[in-house]
Amino acid sequence: MDDYKVIEEFNENQLEELHSLFKNEWWTQKRQLSEIRKLLDNSSLVIGLVNDKTGELIGFARVISDTLYRAFIFDVIAKENYRNNGIGTILMNSILEHPQVRDVERVELYCPDRLVPYYEKFGFSTDVNGSNLMRYKK
Repeated sequence: MDDYKVIEEFNENQLEELHSLFKNEWWTQKRQLSEIRKLLDNSSLVIGLVNDKTGELIGFARVISDTLYRAFIFDVIAKENYRNNGIGTILMNSILEHPQVRDVERVELYCPDRLVPYYEKFGFSTDVNGSNLMRYKK
């Protein structure tokens, strides 16, 4: 996969393509375009992967971070017909090597059990020193 470029800013067409990517994932399918704009504005880092030949958005990931102690990776998505071609690896490496993330004390994410082995390849572990994920219920 050599014909791509990493972007950190999205034009209007790419925002619409991101909306389409989100509609195909179980955890993001209800997001509206207006919410996506806000999400991009409020994330510390957003990474898009664009096919150089077609100009289409083929991957996305975002990070919320204080750039020192904690960074949390969200919404790692590869366009369905580009999966298993290294898109996720490019996205993850782009995040982990980014100046806003590379020196952060703890970089975390959560994922379904089936993806644990995938993220372990990048150095992630389920051993989180006895911490538990907790969620506030409204």
